[in-house]
Parts: sequence; C-alpha cells; structure tokens
Amino acid sequence: MATVILIVQIVLVVISALMIVIILAQKSKSAGLGAAYGGDTQSFTTRGKAARTETKLQKVTIVLSIIMGVLALVLMVLPNFK
Repeated sequence: MATVILIVQIVLVVISALMIVIILAQKSKSAGLGAAYGGDTQSFTTRGKAARTETKLQKVTIVLSIIMGVLALVLMVLPNFK
C-alpha cells in the first residue's frame, strides 16, 4: 500500500509542476492601459492563432486541475484501506 501512495504522490507533484508551467504560459486577460487607447496592433491572423493556443492551454489547465483534485482525494482516502 505504501508503494501506491508513493506513486500517487509522485504523480501529484508532476501534475502540479506541469500545471504551474501551463498557467505561466498563458497570457493575462487584461492587456493593460495601452489596449484601452488602441494600442493593440496585431493582425487578425495572429490573433486567431493566439486565440487557438490560449484555448488549448485553458482546456489543458482544466483537465490537469480535475486530475489533480481527483488524485488529492485518492491520496486522502487511500490510507484508510489497510
């Protein structure tokens, strides 16, 4: 049983590190004060690619957070099965 707990802990740490990297790779929702005055000079094709990338990163973040929550619950319940 201790081996299973150790494996779940290692997977939880790896997923946590991946989630940190993916969250840091995402752009912030607010572009700052410059965007309020028309400072956005990207072309439409660049915005489209960026939007697809951001959507993928958001989906991966959601999936990883669900997996992380399930693993945390499993780790909490696992010691009770002796």
